[in-house]
Amino acid sequence: MYLNNKYFILFLTIFIVEVLIALYVRDTFVRPYLGDILVVILLFCGAKSFVKTRSISIAFMVLVFAFFIEFLQYINFVERVGLSQYAIARVVIGTSFSWEDILCYTVGFFLSLLLSLFLE
Repeated sequence: MYLNNKYFILFLTIFIVEVLIALYVRDTFVRPYLGDILVVILLFCGAKSFVKTRSISIAFMVLVFAFFIEFLQYINFVERVGLSQYAIARVVIGTSFSWEDILCYTVGFFLSLLLSLFLE
């Protein structure tokens, strides 16, 4: 089994930061914007921890995934499939589309690539 320790430690660290943001931060910048940037980097580091593939490929797949989740928000997926009563579905998939989220995911994509330059 392949494991890249540097990316795995970053994944765990960013995961803890994201949980702390979700639980304790109630502001107009860190939670809505920095959190969205970090989630892309989190997923990138998680994938790079276990998959030995070019960083650009993984970063692009993560970006497409983030855009797909945002698209699900655009079409009100959680409500359409009857999951709106489940908090976990509302948190994981989300409930409101935002162009700012798309921008944050894109920033996270580029920061992931920049991070990979430092780690590889």
